[in-house]
Amino acid sequence: MRYERRKYLNQLIDKRDNGRVKVVTGLRRCGKSYLLFTLYRDYLRQEGVADHQVIALALDELQSAQYRNPFELDKFVRERITDQARRYYVFIDEIQFVAEVPNPYVPQEKLTFTDVILGLMKIPNADIYVTGSNSKMLSSDVLTQFRDRADEIRVNPLSFAEVVEHYEGDRRGAWRDYCTYGGMPLVRTLQTHEEKSRYLKRLFDQTYLKDVLERHQIRNDAQVLDALLDVLASGIGALTNPSRLANTFQSERHLRVAPYTIDAYLKYFVDAFLIERAVRYDIKGRKYIGTPVKYYFADPGLRNARLGFRQVEETHLMENVLYNELRSRGFDVDVGVVGLNTKDGEGRSIRKQLEVDFVVNRGSERCYIQSALSIADPEKRAQEIASLVRIPDSFRKIVVVRDFMAPWQDEKGIQYVGIEQFLLNGDFLSTI
Repeated sequence: MRYERRKYLNQLIDKRDNGRVKVVTGLRRCGKSYLLFTLYRDYLRQEGVADHQVIALALDELQSAQYRNPFELDKFVRERITDQARRYYVFIDEIQFVAEVPNPYVPQEKLTFTDVILGLMKIPNADIYVTGSNSKMLSSDVLTQFRDRADEIRVNPLSFAEVVEHYEGDRRGAWRDYCTYGGMPLVRTLQTHEEKSRYLKRLFDQTYLKDVLERHQIRNDAQVLDALLDVLASGIGALTNPSRLANTFQSERHLRVAPYTIDAYLKYFVDAFLIERAVRYDIKGRKYIGTPVKYYFADPGLRNARLGFRQVEETHLMENVLYNELRSRGFDVDVGVVGLNTKDGEGRSIRKQLEVDFVVNRGSERCYIQSALSIADPEKRAQEIASLVRIPDSFRKIVVVRDFMAPWQDEKGIQYVGIEQFLLNGDFLSTI
C-alpha cells in the first residue's frame, strides 16, 4: 500500500534547489523517512536525477552510528560529491542523533549538526534535506544559527482523508477504524486488533518513551512518565496544568511529584511531537489566559494504545482528530473562552465562562469551531452553540458533528457539518 503524501511531497518539490536547508520534522515512525527516501527520491528519478546524485544516510541505524560524529558526517557527504558539474541531493535522516563534540580548535566550544549543515550549504551544487523527531532542533537558537536559511516541512501521521483513500471495505466503517487505530502508516498494513495493538504499544515503550528517557537522561522516573501519559490520555479535551496533575498523582496514584517536574516532562513529550498543547484565549477580552491548558495526542491510535483500548470514547477522540486536522492544515488553534454575566438560583450576579472548543487563526482571519457528538434535539443544539452566539464579531462559526450530514446554516449564521465531510473536504475553511 503506497500513500503518496501529496501535501508534503509538493512542499518538498516547491522548495527544491532554493538554496535553503529543508528540515522535515514530525513524530518518529509517522512517515518522514518514507517521504524523503522513497517518494521524493522517486520524483527526482523521474526528473532525471541519477541514483549516485542522491547521498542518503539514516543516522538512527546502527551501521550509521559512526556518522553521528559531526566530523565523520561532514566527511561522508563531501567524499561523495565528486562532480562539480552535477547537482547532488543530500538526505540525512534523524539528524538529532548527531552528537555534540568539542571543537579541537576552540576547546570551549561545541560542534553540532548545525555546524555540519551550515558547512554543507556552502557547497554550490548540493541541496540539503534533513529529518528530525525532536522539536528542540528547531528552537530559536538553532534557527538563529541557520541564519534564516531553513524551511520546515512538518509531517503528521496519515490523515482521515489519506486513510479513506485506501480503505478496504465499507467506507462508513473508516471513521470508527480511524478513531480506534489512528494514522501511523505501518498500522494501516496490519490486519487484526492484536497486531495493531501490539505495534502501537511497542512504539510507546520501545521508541517514544525510551527516546525521552535517554535523551533527557531520566533514570528513576520511568513510572512517573508512564503515569503522566496515562493521565493525559484519559483526559483529552480537559483543562489541566502541572499543579492539578501533581494533585492527581498524589490522590489517585500515591505518587508525590513536584509540579515543576511534571511541567518539564510535559515539555519533553511536546518536544518529541507526541502531544500538543492548546492554550486558552479570552475572545471578548482579546487576550491569552495562562493556565490551565488542553493537551491532544498526535495520533488517536497511540492515545488508545496507551490506555489499552479501554476508553475509546467518540466524543473526546473526535475533538482530538479535529484538532490534529486543523493543525495539519496549517492553522493556529487555541481554546476559546467567552465570559458571561448571569445570576444564580438566588438572584446573585455571577460570572461564568463558556468554552469554544477551537479558535482557528490564519493571519488576520479567524473562525470558531465547536465539536459536538450530536445536536439531535433543540436543547442539545442550544447547549452546543451557547458560546458561539455570544461571540461579538462576524467571523465564521461552525459546529462539527458526528452525524453524517450535508453542510447547512441556521438562522443565526452558524454552520453545521459532519465530521467526515469536514475531514474529507480540505477546502471547507478556505474562505477564512
